[in-house]
Amino acid sequence: MVENRLNSSSATLAEGGRGQGKEGKRERRGEEVGRAGRGRGGGEDSGRGAEEASIAGEQSRQEAGCRDSRKRDSDGVLGFSLCTVRLALQVMALAAAAPLCSWLLAAYVSSAVGGLTGDDTPVTGAPGRRSRRRRSARLKQLTGDGWAPFSMAGNFLAGGQAGSLSCGSLVAFCGSSFSGLGSCLTFEGCPEYHKQPQIFADCMPAFFGDGLAGLKPKSLRAARRHPKARAGKAVAIAVQPVRETSEKKKLATKPRRVVVTGMGVVSPLGHNPDSFYENLLAGQSGISEIEGFDCKDFPTRIAGEIKSFSTDGWVAPKFAKRMDKFMLYLLTAGKMAVEDGGITDDVMKELDKTKCGILIGSAMGGMQVFNDAVTALRTSYRKMNPFCVPFATTNMGSAMLAMDLGWMGPNYSISTACATSNFCILSAANHILRGEADVMLSGGSDAAIIPIGLGGFVACRALSQRNSDPTTASRPWDSERDGFVMGEGAGVLLLEELDHAKQRGAKIYAEFLGGSFTCDAYHMTEPHPEGAGVRLCIEKALAHSGVKPQDVNYVNAHATSTRAGDLQEYKALMRVFASNPELKINSTKSMIGHLLGAAGAVEAVATIQAIRTGWVHPTINLQSPEKEVDMNVVVGDKKQRLDIKVALSNSFGFGGHNSSVLFAPYNEKNEN
Repeated sequence: MVENRLNSSSATLAEGGRGQGKEGKRERRGEEVGRAGRGRGGGEDSGRGAEEASIAGEQSRQEAGCRDSRKRDSDGVLGFSLCTVRLALQVMALAAAAPLCSWLLAAYVSSAVGGLTGDDTPVTGAPGRRSRRRRSARLKQLTGDGWAPFSMAGNFLAGGQAGSLSCGSLVAFCGSSFSGLGSCLTFEGCPEYHKQPQIFADCMPAFFGDGLAGLKPKSLRAARRHPKARAGKAVAIAVQPVRETSEKKKLATKPRRVVVTGMGVVSPLGHNPDSFYENLLAGQSGISEIEGFDCKDFPTRIAGEIKSFSTDGWVAPKFAKRMDKFMLYLLTAGKMAVEDGGITDDVMKELDKTKCGILIGSAMGGMQVFNDAVTALRTSYRKMNPFCVPFATTNMGSAMLAMDLGWMGPNYSISTACATSNFCILSAANHILRGEADVMLSGGSDAAIIPIGLGGFVACRALSQRNSDPTTASRPWDSERDGFVMGEGAGVLLLEELDHAKQRGAKIYAEFLGGSFTCDAYHMTEPHPEGAGVRLCIEKALAHSGVKPQDVNYVNAHATSTRAGDLQEYKALMRVFASNPELKINSTKSMIGHLLGAAGAVEAVATIQAIRTGWVHPTINLQSPEKEVDMNVVVGDKKQRLDIKVALSNSFGFGGHNSSVLFAPYNEKNEN
C-alpha cells in the first residue's frame, strides 16, 4: 500500500513536470508569434501584432511564475502528504510509539523534508501567503479548531512562519536528551522510549501547547477517505492515532470513604438510639401481647408491637391521618437521623441538595392503607382514600422525606424481603463512593402487625405460638425455639462522605467498610441446607471491604429463632471465622422480634452502638443451646465487654436474598 501511494505520488510529480514543459513551449510559441508578426506586418498591423505578441509573452511569463509558485507550494504539501501517509501507517504498526505519534509527527516530517542536521537550519521553506491560507483552511476543515491553540507544531503544519520548526528548536523544548532519541524521530524501533518515557511526557505539553487535546480522533480516517489522498495527489492531513494513549494521565484521586454521622430508630424498645441500646444491654424484651387489633382467633397473638408513638414535630397532621404506619415510622426515623447528624437549618442551607439522597426501603409497604382500600371498595370506590395507591407503594416514603428536606439526589427504595435494609445501606454507600452523592439517608421501615400481615405469616407456619410467655418467645439458637416473632419499626442511618463530614464538623459514629449481596437460588422460603449462599455473601463482603476474617470480632447475626435458619447461618459463620478466637455473635431479634424490612437497619444501629460503647448486648432466652452452638462464641444472657475491630451485620430474606455489611471504628490514623 505504501509503495502504491508513493508511486502514485511520484506520478503526480511527473505530471507536474510535464505540465511545466508544456507551459514553457507555449511561452516560446508566443514569442515566436510576436517575432513573426513584426517580420511580416507593417504599419499599423505590424505594430498591433507586436503589441499583442508582447502582451501574450508577458501573460505567459506571469502564468509561468504563478505555476512555479504553486508547484513549490504543492511540492511542500506533497512532501508533507507523503510523510504523513507513511507516518499514519507506521503509527498503526508501531504500538510502542503510538502514544507519541502526535508529537513525533512534526519531528518526523522535519526529518523527511529537510533532515535533522543538529543545527537551527529551518526545515521548511517560506510558502506564499495564499498557500498558507489554503493549507490552514484545509487543516481546519479536517481537524476542526484543534489546530488553533497549537504552538510550534501548529505554525509548521498549518504553514506558519518560516523556520518555525528545526532540530535546534526541538532540543530547546525537549532538552539535551533529545539527541539520544534519533531512532524514535525516524520511526524506527524506539527502545529509548521504553527506557526514558518521561522525556516524551515532559516534552509534549511544551511543544504542542494546549492544542494536543484538540485533535479529533477521526482525523486519520477522514484523511484516508479524501479522494485526493486516494489518488496520490498532494493534500495536507493531520494525523491522530485511533488509540488515544497520548492523553495526559489521569491524576490519582483520593479514595472516597463513607462514615455514619447520624442514626434514627423507631422500635419496640425505644425511639432514640441511646435509650434503645440501653434497653438492649439490659436484656429487656419488647415483645408482648398484640393490642392493636383483636387477634383472639389467631394461633399467634404476640409481637414486638410499638405501644406508644407520636409524630408530633415530625410529620404534618394532614398526612399523619392518612399515611400508613410504615411511612410514619420512616419519616420520623429519617428526620431523627438528620437531627442526630447535626444537620441544622443553617447547615441544611449550605448543603448541595443535588448530592443529598434517600434510599429507604420496605418489605411489605403500606399494607394497612391497602387493606383499608379493599374494605372501602366493598361499599364504593368513592369511600376509598384518594392517596391509597401512593401511600401503599414502598418508594413513597423516600419520596415524601425528600419533599420535606428538599434533597434532590438519588432517591428510590429497594424491597428484598427481610434483607431490604442492608441492600439499601450498601447501595446508598455505593452512591457516595462513586461520587454521585455526598450524603445519603438509608435504611428500612415496616409495619405489618395487622390482621392480614399476622395471618399471612401464621398461614406459612413461620411464627412462634408461645403466647403464654411472650418475652421468652423469641429464642435464637435455643433448642426449644418454635418460630420467629413479628416486630415493627424503622431504622435510618445518615451516611456521609468522610471529607464532607469533617468539613462541616460532624460527629462520626463509625465507618462503613462495605458489604455484599448474594442469592441462594434454592427455595422461596427455606435457606440453603449447606448455607452456601450465606457463606458466599460473607466472603464477598470481606473481599469487597478489604477485611481479613481474623479482623472481624463481632457479628450481629440475622438469627430469627427459626428451626432451619439459625443453624445454617451459624455454620456458615464458623466456616468463615473458625480460626478467630475473639469472635462474638449475638442476636438483637431475641428482644425486639423480627422487624422484616426494617430489621437490618435497626440492627445496624445496634451494631454501631456496640462499636461506640464497647459493649455487646446479650442474646436472651438462650437457655438450652443447640449442641452445635459454642457458647464461648455466642453471647448469652449477659452483656459482654468487647473492643470491636470490625463488625459484621447479616440480613437474609425470603427468596434466598442474602446481605452482609461491615462497620468499624473510625480511625483518623488510617487516612492517607
